[in-house]
Amino acid sequence: MNKSELIDAVAARADLSKAASAKAIDAAIEAIVETVAQGEAVTLVGFGSFKATTRASREGKNPKTGAKIQIPETVVPKFAAGATFKARVAEKGE
Repeated sequence: MNKSELIDAVAARADLSKAASAKAIDAAIEAIVETVAQGEAVTLVGFGSFKATTRASREGKNPKTGAKIQIPETVVPKFAAGATFKARVAEKGE
């Protein structure tokens, strides 16, 4: 499912116009991104949690030359699925 298909699904389930659904989805995504970028976690009970985590610096290898390079420490977003989400996906997998 891509973003336009998600907008269609939300519009149908929430009895909203596609324009209103697009605005709501965009606003929700922007709020999550801004909050995580500030270092705070976003928890949607039953769905999952978004948070920023620090990835430690490490040694890598240039695939072209084989030379060792140092990859610096960085902050990356992380999503952890909630129990309800995991259980629902597990049902469909069986």
